[in-house]
Amino acid sequence: MATKIDSKIIGYSVVDATKRDAEDTTAKQLQTAANAAPEAEEKSTSNVIHMHEKVERPDVLIGSTYKIKTPLSDHALYVTVNDIVLNQGTEHELRRPFEIFINSKNMDHFQWIVALTRIMSAVFRKGGDITFLVEELHSVFDPRGGYFKKGGKFVPSLVAELGNVIEEHLISIGMLKSKELDEHQQKLVTEKRAQYAAIQAKADIAPEAKTAAVSDFPAGSQLCMKCNTQAMIIMDGCLTCLNCGDSKCG
Repeated sequence: MATKIDSKIIGYSVVDATKRDAEDTTAKQLQTAANAAPEAEEKSTSNVIHMHEKVERPDVLIGSTYKIKTPLSDHALYVTVNDIVLNQGTEHELRRPFEIFINSKNMDHFQWIVALTRIMSAVFRKGGDITFLVEELHSVFDPRGGYFKKGGKFVPSLVAELGNVIEEHLISIGMLKSKELDEHQQKLVTEKRAQYAAIQAKADIAPEAKTAAVSDFPAGSQLCMKCNTQAMIIMDGCLTCLNCGDSKCG
């Protein structure tokens, strides 16, 4: 195709065929590398193993055992959760629960404990988001009533106590975030405790009354519905929790 030149030619140069071919080759290599990068990344992520029911159990698993001592029995429960390590030695390494066992000298609850552990182990192996188990177990209430643990925390049932163990384990392996108070909440709780201690000192409460509580909190404390701890006291005409800082007055 002919091209009409309307302006004057003020200079020219001869194209080096060898240099042109080298530039074309470099451009093609860069384009090929750019096209191959997403494919390589997709291939590397496709090799990541996620938890599912077809993952075979290795000969050795990492386990953690938790002791549960309740006023419902003279014998403690020992809960063992075994974890499998997926993609070990890579940047995608994950630790996930694989199976759970519960052992005790008390055989009163043997049938439902065996059934529960088998179901929970099956849920673990299924993979996906298993954190829902914590809320499901926490929502089980004993019709005969619950009990208070050391520290004043209320537990509505033995099943809910197992939920506490599962929650603690999932936090330890990074599947759940810790429920610890942040800096501002902790500061608020510390201030409320100091205020209440000052009120007690002014009222000159008898030492035996101070130590009558079942926990580290004042005697007569009410149950906090937010953290399930017997730590709600009345300050300035308002119910305030000395454990989590929750207040009915906002």
